[in-house]
Amino acid sequence: MFTTGPVLGEFFGTLVLVVFGDGNVANLVLKDSKANGSNWVHICWGWAWAVGLGVFAANALGSSQGDLNPAVTVAKTLAGVYGSWGEACNIIIAQMIGGFCGAVIVWLAYLSHWKGSNPDSMLGVFCTAPNKSREERNLCCCFITEVIATFFLVTLIMCVFSKGVATEAGFTPGMGTFLVVGIIYGLGAALGGPTGYALNPARDLSPRIAHFVLPIPGKRDSDWGYALIPVIGPLVGAVGAYFFCHAVGIM
Repeated sequence: MFTTGPVLGEFFGTLVLVVFGDGNVANLVLKDSKANGSNWVHICWGWAWAVGLGVFAANALGSSQGDLNPAVTVAKTLAGVYGSWGEACNIIIAQMIGGFCGAVIVWLAYLSHWKGSNPDSMLGVFCTAPNKSREERNLCCCFITEVIATFFLVTLIMCVFSKGVATEAGFTPGMGTFLVVGIIYGLGAALGGPTGYALNPARDLSPRIAHFVLPIPGKRDSDWGYALIPVIGPLVGAVGAYFFCHAVGIM
């Protein structure tokens, strides 16, 4: 029997996040899938609820924080939420492994739909990329987008759970998570266009690795030339959010 706790909670919560998030994309882009050809609203809602369901799963299995995101964990560690960087590293490792396992589950769930699907679309199931060719993409602009989007992600999470909001509003258990669902939807609708709003290294790098190692018929390369942008950008944005929230007294 598994012992519940933060590490297991973060692992399983991130797994749920990726199963429902990447599965949402697979349903939209893979050949002969029933939602094939749906639109950006489908993506935004799917990822928003993927995060919410992942947080609930993480909470139930022992992670009271339900970060599901190394960038969020780094910001909270700077804020003193975690006792040490060693504890934070264990959490981040669990998130990364959960992201990989979630991507493998999506691959299995859509096993009969990979063959004949567009190679770019197949990669898009697992990870993000600018909606431009490699020759046209501007990595600096993509980095700035990821920094901005993750800054607002972490800042708004801190606002939702701040004393001035959560305590005064008298949140019932789970209410904050539903508000985070709204944050994720809003970020996708407002800032998701340039890069696909990764916001989260465990949501992007781990599934990218899965795409690289899995025997997917007709797949393209895993776009390693872009892979650091959705890792470093969210980390920089999260650290910036910490310093802002600390300066204005939100945390």
